[in-house]
Amino acid sequence: MQAERLRQTALVAALLVPLGLLHAFVLAEIGIGVVDVLFLADCTRRRDFAWMRQGWVVLALLWWGWLLLCSTPLPFAGFGVAGWSKGFVQAFVVIRLLLFAAALQNWVLTTQTAQRAMGWALGLCAAWIGLESWQQYLTGRNIFGDPRWSDGALTGPFWKPRAGALYMHLLYPALLPPVLALLTRTSRAAKLGGLALAVLGVLTSVLIGQRMGVALTGFGLAVAALFVRQLRGIALAAFAVAVAAVALTPIISPPTYAKLVQETAKNMSHFLLSPYGQLYTRATVMALQSPWHGWGYNGFRIDCPLPRFDSSLPTLGIPPTQLGLGACNLHPHNYYMQALTDSGFPGLLLFLAMALSWLRALAAGLWRQPAPLRLGLFIAVLTYLWPIGSTDAFPILYMLGWLFLMLGFGLALAPRKVRHG
Repeated sequence: MQAERLRQTALVAALLVPLGLLHAFVLAEIGIGVVDVLFLADCTRRRDFAWMRQGWVVLALLWWGWLLLCSTPLPFAGFGVAGWSKGFVQAFVVIRLLLFAAALQNWVLTTQTAQRAMGWALGLCAAWIGLESWQQYLTGRNIFGDPRWSDGALTGPFWKPRAGALYMHLLYPALLPPVLALLTRTSRAAKLGGLALAVLGVLTSVLIGQRMGVALTGFGLAVAALFVRQLRGIALAAFAVAVAAVALTPIISPPTYAKLVQETAKNMSHFLLSPYGQLYTRATVMALQSPWHGWGYNGFRIDCPLPRFDSSLPTLGIPPTQLGLGACNLHPHNYYMQALTDSGFPGLLLFLAMALSWLRALAAGLWRQPAPLRLGLFIAVLTYLWPIGSTDAFPILYMLGWLFLMLGFGLALAPRKVRHG
């Protein structure tokens, strides 16, 4: 009975995490901390740590350990230059997110009741972002009085442009279960409802107007259609509507057209001189100057402005970067480039192995039985880990907290060899 009360308390804490990630990061941190502590307490009480033998856990701990080592201010030159307070400590607390995913998988979300509750929580979060995006599009402001962002993107229920990427990651776990439930019914009205819901979900992403959000929404649509035959016609219809919406943006939403089409064309036509090209070139130069251990967590933020990294990549014909063009920022805007600059090529390989182990575990059995929620969570994690594109820093809570939440949820639904208890 006491063990069940602990698990119910942990479930309540876990269900508060999505709310915290939306509007109160402190609440999310508290929820994650409570789940972690209760999970470890239960494991200790039961003397059961079998979950640590899972492949993804082993790889995650190896990656984390190497990142810690690379962020430690050791006495010899060039190692751990990010410093103790800005490197090691921030790298150390990453363990809370890995532990949170393991707790969701092996303890908190192991019952159907808990899984239904978390599914509803994610669905409501996606609906909230979509509703507020439409309100802002139609009235000019969201419920909090915030207008569009200066570049034309809709901010949804937030004051800055967070809506596009987050909505895209939440879209498929929220959308696929009701859409497939409607499509499996015999009535024409239900099937039309499924089509309308899918089109509305994709169209909302287009109108939000953030490039990576739109691109990865299309990618997720293709993955869903690949796994589920019944979705292929729906996916084609939704894609056609999305393309038509983009074509009509000069009329229906000029700020969206400026962001999605004009700015994208400008960046791609001179990519090396764009802020993204400058960032990736600078990160590559930094990595080549410290290929084994990188510059520690936050090393890019701290050391990027140093003149030693102004050099070019002559083998590739890439000229030197310029700070005035945006060669430095808070992070390299790509998880894999960040792993490379944080912890060198060994860290990049460990990060890649960890990511692939997550996707392999989430995809187990999906070809044989593509359960809608499992598939949606797989797409959510896949779009987070997709290597081509601009990202936030890894693992900053306000965006990556969602990754570990959906990762743990997806792993709880997936078959696995090692089970808790």
